[in-house]
Amino acid sequence: MKISKRLNTINNMITNQYDHIWDCCCDHGQLGIKLLARQAASKVHFVDVVAPLMTELEAKLQQFFSINPDHKNWQVYCLDVAKLPLQNTCKKSKQLIIIAGVGGDLLVELVNSIIKNHPEHNLEFLLCPVHHHFKVRKSLNELEFCLIDEALIRENNRFYEVLHISQTAKQVISPVGSIMWDFTRKDDKDYLTKTIKHYKRMAQKTDKEILNIIKQYQALTA
Repeated sequence: MKISKRLNTINNMITNQYDHIWDCCCDHGQLGIKLLARQAASKVHFVDVVAPLMTELEAKLQQFFSINPDHKNWQVYCLDVAKLPLQNTCKKSKQLIIIAGVGGDLLVELVNSIIKNHPEHNLEFLLCPVHHHFKVRKSLNELEFCLIDEALIRENNRFYEVLHISQTAKQVISPVGSIMWDFTRKDDKDYLTKTIKHYKRMAQKTDKEILNIIKQYQALTA
């Protein structure tokens, strides 16, 4: 099954084996199916709030992925991502939560709710917000997350940042990105130019916060 460049990047960033992977806001479940097929986790959970999509996805999974009654390796949920039933999993299990395709503000709210509801779990997140990347990164720092990996991709002339994070990692999350940049690539140069132009349009002479953001992005190529 062919998946988008964005979803394929997320798939390729998952190199470790997990007990549970939660594919949140999963839509048609393309990413989760890819992870299930290559056995990236003992169990893959598909989560979305759109009931017809989840009904269709469950039928597809039943058709192509047989269920071992003693060890079911997938499950479908129609619910709010903030209410993930992590309480049903072992506290010591290795878990990855993927949230992609939602706005930055909502994404931060969801991450905050999940860690607040389940402080006993050691969780990793793979996040791909649609926008507000600077704000997302700043908020993740405030929640005491650190960076495992990050990537920058361009698809259909839109740019996406992907962040793999945990609260036990060691590298500080830069608000403007760090290891994702490679200025030998045209895409990276284009994205930086576009981002600086965006903040310059927002900037007022009295708005020190926006001017500070611009300086941080401009410093990347200094």
